[in-house]
Amino acid sequence: MIALGTLVAIQAAHSVEECLEHLWEVHPLARFVASLFSPDLATGFAIGNALLVAFGVWCTFGPVRLGWSSAAVLAWLWVAIEAINGFSHIAWSAFVGAYRPGLLTAPFLLAGAAWLARRLQRETPPAPRRTNTP
Repeated sequence: MIALGTLVAIQAAHSVEECLEHLWEVHPLARFVASLFSPDLATGFAIGNALLVAFGVWCTFGPVRLGWSSAAVLAWLWVAIEAINGFSHIAWSAFVGAYRPGLLTAPFLLAGAAWLARRLQRETPPAPRRTNTP
């Protein structure tokens, strides 16, 4: 699915922005996640982001491409994660009135999530209608 692959590529660019701008130095959750992977927060943050992108690549070329029954759930999970991610970066920057790491690519996350959601809505067949027959 091109839309999911595109969203994962946007996440990869977003991760690079966050790493280059040292998100873990200014965001407590990023610092916590980074610490789960390494005592060196820069390394831990890079590992966490690499794992997230690798998971996205796996979802795209595994379950989604191969049509597994879990494909739609995983794709909707990506919509939710990236919509929240994009929105939170924009809201955070607006709240403090300044650029925060991840803001540059956040609108692209929102656009990619919206595009994938739209594609998923079009591709999901409607639920069968129940009929009341005696």
